[in-house]
Amino acid sequence: MEQILLLGLKDREGYTSFWNDCISSGLRGCILIELALRGRIQLEGCGMRKKSLSSRKVSVKNSEQTGDVILDEALRHMKETNPPETVTSWIEYLSGETWNPLKLRYQLRNVRERLAKNLVEKGVLTTDKQNFLLFEITTHPLSDGKWTNDVHRMDKKMLSLIILAHASDVLENAFAPLSDQDYEVAMKRVRSLLELEYDVQAQKKGNELMWAVFEAFSK
Repeated sequence: MEQILLLGLKDREGYTSFWNDCISSGLRGCILIELALRGRIQLEGCGMRKKSLSSRKVSVKNSEQTGDVILDEALRHMKETNPPETVTSWIEYLSGETWNPLKLRYQLRNVRERLAKNLVEKGVLTTDKQNFLLFEITTHPLSDGKWTNDVHRMDKKMLSLIILAHASDVLENAFAPLSDQDYEVAMKRVRSLLELEYDVQAQKKGNELMWAVFEAFSK
């Protein structure tokens, strides 16, 4: 979550672009993936009818708190919800982007501000808006000559960061320092990830819910 926010920060001003309305849902996607990687939530089975990723519901696997206030708030909402909802629905509910007034109570409020506060406490950001520093997110995996074409060998957090940074419209910020040649290589590799058939990848190995989040943002 924090990396996505940092990529969206205006380097000197210390706030996210007023025009970026994608980062809110992108951060909610991060929350779902983080909970899945921590073993708290999972997708229901695909069943005999082989349900698609987008139609499968999210279930709570372990309701034990993570120690992260934002993650635990989202986890509590999912635990209390019956019947369960899909990944796409949860991204909408947690963002407050739903037409269903009964679901507005699931909205996670002030997520950007709360993440920024955490970063200030960690010493990554200063509280003076004129001196906010953009955390240096490495683009090394995308321009490295050792790039693997096997997406299942990639670090799941790095894979999620790349795809959700694109979904949040902040990836260009990370690529700004790259040379033209490295930029071309990096973008080619990003496109290869965006063109994957996520339903197919989920059937192989790895975290199905992560692929479901990617699928939700590919629409």
